[in-house]
Amino acid sequence: MLKRYGDTGIARFTPYQEVRRIFLARSPAELAVKGLELGGQPRQPSADRSSEQFCPGFQEQKNQMIPSDLQRCVTHALSEDLGSGDLSAAILPQGARLSARIASREAGILCGQPYAAAVFRHLSPDITIEWSVEEGAAIVPNQVICHLEGPAAPLLSGERTALNFLQLLSGTATQVRAHMEALLGSATKLLDTRKTLPGLRLAQKYAVRVAGGHNHRLGLFDGILIKENHIAACGGIAPALSRARELAPALTRVEVEVENVRELEEALEGGADMILLDNFSVDALRDAVRRVNARTPLEASGNISLLNIRAIAETGVDFLSVGAITRDVKSLDLSLRYAPHA
Repeated sequence: MLKRYGDTGIARFTPYQEVRRIFLARSPAELAVKGLELGGQPRQPSADRSSEQFCPGFQEQKNQMIPSDLQRCVTHALSEDLGSGDLSAAILPQGARLSARIASREAGILCGQPYAAAVFRHLSPDITIEWSVEEGAAIVPNQVICHLEGPAAPLLSGERTALNFLQLLSGTATQVRAHMEALLGSATKLLDTRKTLPGLRLAQKYAVRVAGGHNHRLGLFDGILIKENHIAACGGIAPALSRARELAPALTRVEVEVENVRELEEALEGGADMILLDNFSVDALRDAVRRVNARTPLEASGNISLLNIRAIAETGVDFLSVGAITRDVKSLDLSLRYAPHA
């Protein structure tokens, strides 16, 4: 039996009910024209835009967004690095203490505070962290992100693991925020995909939400996406949809991926909850939006980048999914510097 959405332990993702809520809440004007007043070139993450602009209510709800597997991820990462023990830390004087700070070397969006804090908390309850920047905030080069103080050995042992989480998740959030900037003024929502780093899916999907994007399926267990190979194996879209309805738990979203207008009409006739338009041209997307006429949510996917995301949003699709925001991630450059404890 498939797991339900609520069993995943991560909040504020986009199950079918939320997709429908976003879709139905739009005005006719929003459904007809999406962000045409802006246009122009895609923006890079801007330091003068807060996380609240892209993720309203984030600061009040951020504790509920923390993934349930955070501690498992942290424990595994530390085990990977420490193994049977930190041989280098063994040379430190007994009782030695250090102060440190983490600073940025480039601009981006800060993400991963819960993971970094959990790393040091796991190694020593005596380590204190004072964050100078809120989760999800834009940072600039040479900006101090936090101050740390505590026993030298666990600080040094946890340094790399904490930075790995911060750099990866900040890099993910930075990538997402750049796409969100390109969508400013548009009603189209940005979705992630399952193209995540192995073992870090919920962590990266957390970063997507921190930066203002939305989560698609968390995995194969919490939504049905009928793709080309499913359709071929089932003998067509209609039998695939029928079989999905028979087996899916209540309220499970059933989405169909289509590659042309004929398949689009079949998915509509079969009552798909959502339709993914795979690698449609801008003109074909615009035609699909006209044909569907707001009867069901439409998702554009395939070869979407900062170069064309605005044009795709302006076709009128409700959602667009971009695998690159979690797959092609460049870690944000952060550094940690120590000073002897006074």
